[in-house]
Amino acid sequence: MRVLHTSDWHIGKQLHKEDLNQEIALFFDWLLKTIEKEQIDVLLVSGDIFDQANPSQASLKMYYGFLVAVRGLCKVILTGGNHDSAAVLNAPKDLLQTMDITVIGGAVKNKIDLFVPVKVGEEELVVAAVPFLKDRDIRASVAGESYSDKITQIKTGLHRYFEQVNKVYTENYKGIPFIVMGHLYIHGAAVSESERDIQIGNQAGIEASIFQGVPDYVALGHIHKPYKVASESNVHYCGSPVSLSFSEKEDIKQINIVDICKENVTTTIVKVPKFRDVLLFEGTLDTVAQKLEQYTKTQDLPALVEVQVTEPQETLSSFEQFQQRIQEYESPDLKVLKSKLQFETMQGGSTAIVDTFSDLEDLKPLELFQKKLDLDLQLEGAEKEEFTNAFRELLQDLNL
Repeated sequence: MRVLHTSDWHIGKQLHKEDLNQEIALFFDWLLKTIEKEQIDVLLVSGDIFDQANPSQASLKMYYGFLVAVRGLCKVILTGGNHDSAAVLNAPKDLLQTMDITVIGGAVKNKIDLFVPVKVGEEELVVAAVPFLKDRDIRASVAGESYSDKITQIKTGLHRYFEQVNKVYTENYKGIPFIVMGHLYIHGAAVSESERDIQIGNQAGIEASIFQGVPDYVALGHIHKPYKVASESNVHYCGSPVSLSFSEKEDIKQINIVDICKENVTTTIVKVPKFRDVLLFEGTLDTVAQKLEQYTKTQDLPALVEVQVTEPQETLSSFEQFQQRIQEYESPDLKVLKSKLQFETMQGGSTAIVDTFSDLEDLKPLELFQKKLDLDLQLEGAEKEEFTNAFRELLQDLNL
């Protein structure tokens, strides 16, 4: 049996207000062709189908369009991620089930309901489709508990949850090849700018040992950079299929194909083609302007560019030229989405490099909150940490 593992589509994602759905559409076309070419039997999508809990009509249309196109090619199993609304994903689940598409948007009461048996000819497989687990799904809140207590309880709750999943497998499906899906943060995986922290700022990250070596393959989502967590237990993040932030510009995107034949499980990495360049141009104003002029599009879509200009001395003309030559630059081959001007020496004589133009979109809510604490309240030590931890919890409660 052949299984294809993908995740973190983030349909509806915008990078500095640039819609990435064109790129996702090209990925979907390629994915459909790959499913046919590689004779895939099961498609697994491990969470973060959408970028927002309330996706736009255009994003929903793209999602359903793909599901209609993949119908009949293979069995599909989708789970919700921390960006997704369980209610939105689950709304059409009964209808999608008639198309051999299983959706589990959020945690279920009985863990047996997470299990999806698959049979292709004489080959069998069972998938535990575990979605993103919210705080309330894995622990009971207690009045007056400390922040460290919450972290410990979340870790314990996650361990207990997957232990129970393994128990359901052992009692009902033992001997059948077993895949577990999940959407969570495991220590060691590299995060990018576009990932939203989960389980209280990723501080409740866990070890790969949580799966106890029972599943034949663990198909994870949430981390956008492909990452093989533990070779001995086949725990994998396949990563996002396209670059969702400038911090991912060097990443090689992929999907994983898992071949299961009785007791033998092998994983093949298949690179996702690039549909556009995501680039960083840096240097002096003249150097960067020259790079912009010389760039020629090599992919289907215009390149998305981050610009970092460093000038030796702060002058009024530098500000004016930066705006005219960089921020207002237009070309059919590229779009400048993010630009920053900094100087080695300011007018006051400081020799430190100082950012002059930076984008608020570069800062996460927690970073903005911490800056506010530093500027207005000037808190330090334990008191600052207490405020920060409380804000982390608010972000998680609001799904931000």
